[in-house]
Amino acid sequence: MKLLVLALNSFYYSSCLFLQSRRLLSSVSTNQFKWNSTTSVIITNPTLVIMESCSTMSQLRQIQAHMTRTGLITHTFPVSRVLAFCALADGGDIRYAHVLFDQIEKPNTYMWNTMIRGYCKAEIPNFAFSFFRRMVGEHVEMDCRSFVFALKSCERFETVVESESVHCMVCKMGFESELLVRNGLIHFYADRGRLKLARKLFDESSLRDVVTWTSMIDGYASRNYSEEAMSLFKLMLSSGIEPNEVTFIALLSACSQKGQLSMGKSIHEFVEKKNKYCSLSLHNALLDMYVKCNSLMAARELFNKMESRDVFSWTSMVNGYAKCGDLESARELFDQTPEKNVVTWNALISGYSQNNKPVEAVKLFHEMIEAGMIPVEHTLVSVLSACGQLSFLNLGQWLLKYFINSRRTCLTVTLANAFIDMYAKCGCIDAATEIFNAMTKRDLVSWNSIIAAYATNGCARQAMNLFDQMVRSGFKPDDITFVSLLTACSHGGLVSAGREYFESMERNYGTEPKREHYSCMIDLLGRNGLLEEAYKLITNMPMEPCEAAWGSLLNACKIHGNVELAKLSAGNVLSLDPKDSGIYVLLANICAKEKGWGDVKMARSLMREKGVKKIPGRSLVEIEGEFLEFLVADESHPQTEEIYKVLNEIYFLTELEDYRCECDPPTMNLQNGDDS
Repeated sequence: MKLLVLALNSFYYSSCLFLQSRRLLSSVSTNQFKWNSTTSVIITNPTLVIMESCSTMSQLRQIQAHMTRTGLITHTFPVSRVLAFCALADGGDIRYAHVLFDQIEKPNTYMWNTMIRGYCKAEIPNFAFSFFRRMVGEHVEMDCRSFVFALKSCERFETVVESESVHCMVCKMGFESELLVRNGLIHFYADRGRLKLARKLFDESSLRDVVTWTSMIDGYASRNYSEEAMSLFKLMLSSGIEPNEVTFIALLSACSQKGQLSMGKSIHEFVEKKNKYCSLSLHNALLDMYVKCNSLMAARELFNKMESRDVFSWTSMVNGYAKCGDLESARELFDQTPEKNVVTWNALISGYSQNNKPVEAVKLFHEMIEAGMIPVEHTLVSVLSACGQLSFLNLGQWLLKYFINSRRTCLTVTLANAFIDMYAKCGCIDAATEIFNAMTKRDLVSWNSIIAAYATNGCARQAMNLFDQMVRSGFKPDDITFVSLLTACSHGGLVSAGREYFESMERNYGTEPKREHYSCMIDLLGRNGLLEEAYKLITNMPMEPCEAAWGSLLNACKIHGNVELAKLSAGNVLSLDPKDSGIYVLLANICAKEKGWGDVKMARSLMREKGVKKIPGRSLVEIEGEFLEFLVADESHPQTEEIYKVLNEIYFLTELEDYRCECDPPTMNLQNGDDS
């Protein structure tokens, strides 16, 4: 009779819980995390069936309470399911799992593995590895997954000591021949860049499956060894192993890195031939490969054929068009993107900034902020570049104050370099130096940026001193360093120092001079009146002179009044760029200065013949976040009358000040008795 009552009570509580949980689970939003539990056991117990649909810890605790009341929790399998949910489910709680684990009298291997895996998922590797060490110390029976999960925890350690100890235990306990464990070791070592050790394990494997091959291929691809990845793929096919989606994605990544379009196309053809269904991830990998290999037509064709697209698909296309300079198409796709993330915004902002559209970059940045997006490092670097191009110091200072000083964003080396460049282009050399001096870690770009800052702002000696500090700090200068140094010498009139840097480039640092360095030297010599030496250098260059070289010589001719050499230089520049209106005007001005009116007339008529029009000078001003562009004698602004009224007052005050200076009596130097 008592057994019957207990049975009825158990049935009653189970039924109540079942109905209550059904109502609870049915009310759960479909947007909440679901528990993707995996078990080979066929579950028939109604309580455990309900638990498999559990999505929150609140639901789990109710079910666990019922399991405790009925005694179901004392059985190994039910308690292992509760533990698995707490440790592995998106809505679980690893701390609760740890407390539960400590209450289990004799946890089995599955439970130990669950805790290691759970702490890996929670990104707490120390705790995960501590469970593995406890398994070793308490002589708990291990299986293949114990080692695989232990290796997973080692991925987040900076050293390889922990992984080596796992490897030693694998060999000691005789698991090295197990395919699952060997694949785990190959994947771990390949992922950490220890490719020789990974390849040794791969070559020693008597049995290989698609995971073995893919792990090794992915290891090569992720470390830019694309040729090795391709070679291994061909060997994989000849071995009769059918590649999977992960294999193709790894290979396409290798093609993207090396720009191997033909190989990427062949992989695409192979995929279409072997696979009737192509997942979104694989489609995106193909799209990314075409974009990075500068095959936008193929990318767009694939994009148009894709039945489903996500934010990555749209962003790839926006980025592709932006990088190739087709900003109109990039903006069109950007506006059509149904859901944008910060990478989508970055792609277009960067495209505007890198393609001399800084105003558009800044405007889009304001739109991004208004849309509630939080900028990341790449965003700020692009906007700072735009600020430098426009000399928008106020915006640059606001970015430093709002994002860096308020600790919303960490000042990385890359970001610090961008701030140095922005301040330098805005003429704030002291602020640039302050950022540089505050850097605890610097790279070559940091040194190049601050040297360039001093060079472009006419501080030649300081630039040279910084170069000496850079070399003493163990950094090897590159071609960009020498462009800045030669620019500094040119602005400072330091001919001897410039010659020494130019000659030492290849001799001392193994950097072969390029067109830019020759242009800098021609500018240096020309500015200092050494026109014959400059002309000799330009005619003896080991490569064809560029526009900048001839342009530098032409400008030097203007400074020193050499009309004949100016005509020669202008002719060479115009042969390279016949539509450059500035060259015609510069040549005409040089001839006019020397009263060569016939040559002036010839330059003007040549402009008309070629249909070249002088590009009017433009200015840009920012007023309360709005950018206003105007030309010389522009009357398009609605407040034109007031603007010109203020300008006239400024002119009047300037003339009045000049008049006062002329009328003031000269000061007397009483000591020497002379006019000062």
